[in-house]
Amino acid sequence: MQQLSPDSSVLDRVDSNDRTQLQLLLVAARLHLSRGDLRSLIAYLESKDCDFEVTLQIIDPKERPELLELHRLVALPALIKLAPAPKQIFAGTSIFQQFKGWVPRWQQEEIANSIGLSLKPSSIEINRTQRELKLEDELLVLRQENQTLIKRISSQERLLRMVAHELRTPLSAATLALQSQQLGQINLEHFQDVITRRLEEIEVLSKDLLEVGTTQWEALFNPQKLDLAIIAAEAILELEKLWRTRNIEIRTDIPSDLPKAFADQRRMRQVLLNLIENALKFTNDGGKISLTMLHRTSQWLQVEVSDSGPGIPEEEQQRIFLDRVRLPQTSKQTSGFGVGLSVCRRIVEVHGGKIWVVSEVGKGASFYFKVPVWRA
Repeated sequence: MQQLSPDSSVLDRVDSNDRTQLQLLLVAARLHLSRGDLRSLIAYLESKDCDFEVTLQIIDPKERPELLELHRLVALPALIKLAPAPKQIFAGTSIFQQFKGWVPRWQQEEIANSIGLSLKPSSIEINRTQRELKLEDELLVLRQENQTLIKRISSQERLLRMVAHELRTPLSAATLALQSQQLGQINLEHFQDVITRRLEEIEVLSKDLLEVGTTQWEALFNPQKLDLAIIAAEAILELEKLWRTRNIEIRTDIPSDLPKAFADQRRMRQVLLNLIENALKFTNDGGKISLTMLHRTSQWLQVEVSDSGPGIPEEEQQRIFLDRVRLPQTSKQTSGFGVGLSVCRRIVEVHGGKIWVVSEVGKGASFYFKVPVWRA
């Protein structure tokens, strides 16, 4: 087999022997060339089993994008038989199998031509071949569209889970306020204020859901000058009933000179609520939770939420920030869909920050995240 460089003409003839010239063009990126079927194809072309004098040219579609239109390629990688005529295109995930299936037919045509016979197919066979090629093209297009739809549906499902998780927070707060008002723990004015604020949050979340059809979820945030200490205090008070009724102690360590953050108020409140609620969920009655804020550098504020729960195995500490991941050690004791930490990760990352966990089994867990400092 002679393999031509991209600068060589694919129509150059190789007269090293009397075998039929088989001129091929492989349109494939470097990533495609590592595939097993393409490696097998090239090895086959270099072997004597092919029984053709092969001229193969490999071109990266990024270097010659006009080839996609010239040969009407709907999927990559693609192998094109330029000569002998007629032109044929093999594409998809089984190029080698498709190509190898046609080799016996080409060999028959070579033998027939050498003794003067004609194996010209009948009009029925021509029409059938044309229909088969057309169906193959349509199938490749449908496969591409199917992959696009799968990705889109997956993205929408992930978004819906996150919005549902966000809605749960104001609904839970409203439920706790109702229970407290019925028990006489808060007056009617305080109760109405809580309900009003929670309904406003739900309205904003509903708008996010409507907007997401035309924009990315991560774009729906408004960073501004923000006092994280106030947001943290509001989150702790909002979950007051959850920790007071279980005799859980919450300690805070927030410097009085802590600089302001550059962050979205509603999103930061959501992150703190998720992390504190998560800590409460895994802390036994009478346990301790701590919330610490530090001015780590001139550019970043660091927040830590620690609990005295069962801890997280090291092999699970990266996975818990993925979508819909719940640890088998705790999934039976707690409820939820496993998206809270994933929501936190997305919010922190869209601010340019980072979130991580430090934990030992049996010694609790400490969740850290950092957000940028406000710079006037």
